[in-house]
Amino acid sequence: MRRISHASLAAAWTLGLGACRGASPEQADTAPASVTAAVEANAAPSAFAICKSCHSVEQGKTVIGPSLFAIVGTKAGAVAGYSSSPAMKASGLTWDDATLDAYLASPMKTVPGTRMTYAGQSDPAKRAEIIAYLKTLK
Repeated sequence: MRRISHASLAAAWTLGLGACRGASPEQADTAPASVTAAVEANAAPSAFAICKSCHSVEQGKTVIGPSLFAIVGTKAGAVAGYSSSPAMKASGLTWDDATLDAYLASPMKTVPGTRMTYAGQSDPAKRAEIIAYLKTLK
């Protein structure tokens, strides 16, 4: 099944509504600001692109790593249907803002023995974008 991005959906919605009111595609090439903002508010930030290579944001869908759906506020190593490393299970961490920030900065330093081989995101602003996005996955 092909997935449609939020931006594509917004563009299709805009063109469709423009056609309904008799506008040409050239006249209907932009969505109302409120719709564009709502679509972009739930879109993954560009900094999340590397996360998607191993993680799904769909509930219960495991790729290489566990699904990140509704991960914020949960105990580390407790994603149903995913076999976390013993180190992650024993970490005692809860995925809150501070823990996510530390883990995204340096996963192997935060949880020695983790299976996540990602070196980390050194840019605090990009980590904040990722964390903000994770909070929308409910």
